[in-house]
Amino acid sequence: MMSVVGTTEMMSAPMTLSQQDQWKKAAAEAAAKLVESGMVVGLGTGSTAAFLIAALARRVEEENLRIVGIPTSEGTAAQARALNIPLTTFAEHTEIDLTIDGADEVMLGPLYLIKGHGGALLREKIVAAASKRMAVIADETKIVERLGSLVTLPVEVVPYGWQATQKKLIQLEGKPAMRLGADKKPYITDGGHYILDCAFGPMEDPKEIAHHLDHVVGVVEHGLFLKYASEAFIGGAAGVKVSKRES
Repeated sequence: MMSVVGTTEMMSAPMTLSQQDQWKKAAAEAAAKLVESGMVVGLGTGSTAAFLIAALARRVEEENLRIVGIPTSEGTAAQARALNIPLTTFAEHTEIDLTIDGADEVMLGPLYLIKGHGGALLREKIVAAASKRMAVIADETKIVERLGSLVTLPVEVVPYGWQATQKKLIQLEGKPAMRLGADKKPYITDGGHYILDCAFGPMEDPKEIAHHLDHVVGVVEHGLFLKYASEAFIGGAAGVKVSKRES
């Protein structure tokens, strides 16, 4: 099921933004309207989620929206604090009312996702799993018929023995490559882990791949988010389209 919202928001986006960023911003602002006072909100990570946090901050200031957020990364936490969005922890709230997060790929219908190119997949999945409801925000360039068509699949691994873990991923035909930081050294996640980006290609059965990855010793988490999102806000040339997950 799909509907269209927010075409006026697209037109009013600042001209300094690229077209793709305008689409991201419109999707984020449409999804931000889901948030109600009293909610515990999971705050996603990435360029699209950054627009969401800005939109929520405006609502907190202008509408006296009363929320607390649980961030999915240190970067998101820093942005939220700077914009005066109150934060909380799982020690205070073990259940989240609503999480809004971006995605690297979105498969409409079941709303299967690939996430993790921002490096926060472990915390993002912990937050998503603890949420009553998850909305994904993205621009239309992220829509795919099969996951793995546009991007690699991030797999977060323990640094100890990562070479042995990599060998297992090679055996699964994942073609893993170590993600490097700007310093050309292995990228380190907020949890202190490495990321091996796996090129499985377009996936006929992402559930089977997820099952295999779940049983590789040394893998902390992977970027296949299957049956987490209940709805998707997709920004594009025609406005923001809202898709509900098909069971």
